[in-house]
Amino acid sequence: MDGVIGRREFLHRAGGLVLGLGAAAAGVRAAAASVLPVDPFFGRSFQGMDGEAFELSSLVGRPVLANFWASWCPPCVREMPDLDALHRDHPDVAFLGLAIDTRANVERFMQKVQVSYPILLTGTQGIPLMRELGNKGGGLPFTALFDARGRPAGVVLGEVDPADIRRRLSQIL
Repeated sequence: MDGVIGRREFLHRAGGLVLGLGAAAAGVRAAAASVLPVDPFFGRSFQGMDGEAFELSSLVGRPVLANFWASWCPPCVREMPDLDALHRDHPDVAFLGLAIDTRANVERFMQKVQVSYPILLTGTQGIPLMRELGNKGGGLPFTALFDARGRPAGVVLGEVDPADIRRRLSQIL
């Protein structure tokens, strides 16, 4: 029994010491949280429709919604107008369309359906990237959300529900 009391006393005193540090301890925890590495997602670059390389690292500091899609995917096509409207309603969020498709298919598609956010060409590189982000089956559409520090903030497998995305965005803004 003495051992249990001794441990309790030790824990009580240690707790008092930590509480005594107060703001200093909280500051250390906050500093540690702020230096957590960004998701490896942000270490990549993909070609934009303008032919230029788009460095995903340039987006760290803003919340990001990354939508994986293909022109041959009916649910992907259906959700694009909703994503475009959400992008217009949330200018402080970086929206990306990551096309798991060929340039020719995307160019033809974009003549019919235009969006106000950047479309990047991932080709087949997008499939393992989706799997790394939690989409083990590789199904489309797939949407990944990141907070402004570049850390994962949620995923949606399948067609997005605009109300759900608005709620999720409000949590990371």
